[in-house]
Amino acid sequence: MTTVPSPCNNFCEIDPQNGYCRGCYRTLTEITSWSVMTDAEKLEVYAHLSERRPQ
Repeated sequence: MTTVPSPCNNFCEIDPQNGYCRGCYRTLTEITSWSVMTDAEKLEVYAHLSERRPQ
């Protein structure tokens, strides 16, 4: 069984403008739901993280 690791890097601060964590770029819902998400759901979150990073 494969488990997708959390992208958390222990820099936890939610940006009030966009709702993303400034450390891992997940939403609060994604962060709190991570442990119950399927691997497919986690990979879907990963697919959007690079889009959320400031350029």
